[in-house]
Amino acid sequence: MTTAEAASTTAATGTEDRVIVLTRVFDAPRELVFQAYTQPEHLAKWYGPDGFTITTFEHDCRVGGRWRFMMHGPDGKDWPNRIEYREVVRPERLVFDHGSDVDDDPHQFFVTITFDDEGGKTRLTSRMLMRTREQREASIKFGAVELGQQTLRRLAEYLETMRPS
Repeated sequence: MTTAEAASTTAATGTEDRVIVLTRVFDAPRELVFQAYTQPEHLAKWYGPDGFTITTFEHDCRVGGRWRFMMHGPDGKDWPNRIEYREVVRPERLVFDHGSDVDDDPHQFFVTITFDDEGGKTRLTSRMLMRTREQREASIKFGAVELGQQTLRRLAEYLETMRPS
C-alpha cells in the first residue's frame, strides 16, 4: 500500500483521529531496509529511540509469528514489548499488532509499515492505528512521534554500516 493509499484508507474509514504516521526516505534499497527491519541480529543494533537498547526473547517474522523483546531505557526502566505479525510481504509490507508483552493488552495498537522503492532509495511509512483518539493523544504526549523519528534516524545510521564497501 502506498502512502497515498494509506491516507485514503484512513480518511475513508474515519480513523484519522486515531492514527500516527511516520515517514522517512532511506538511501538504501528496500530489500536491505526490509532485512534490517525483520532480522533480529540487525534489530538489536538500531531499534528504539536514542539511548535505548533491546533484548530479544523470541523472533519469528512470519504470519502468526511474534517478536517478544524488552526495551531498556537509558534511565534503567524496562519496557516489555510484543509484536504479533498479521502480514509479511517481503520486501513491501509488515502488518502487526504491537503492545506490551501481556495477553489482551488494552494499549495494543495496529501497525502497517510499507517499504516503497523510490529509484533505489526506500520510503518507509509507519502507520500506527490506536484503539481510541485518547490513546493516540496519550501516545503523542508521551513522545511517540519524536521517539519514532529517533528510531528511524538510528535505522538510517545503521543502514550505512550494512552497505557493501
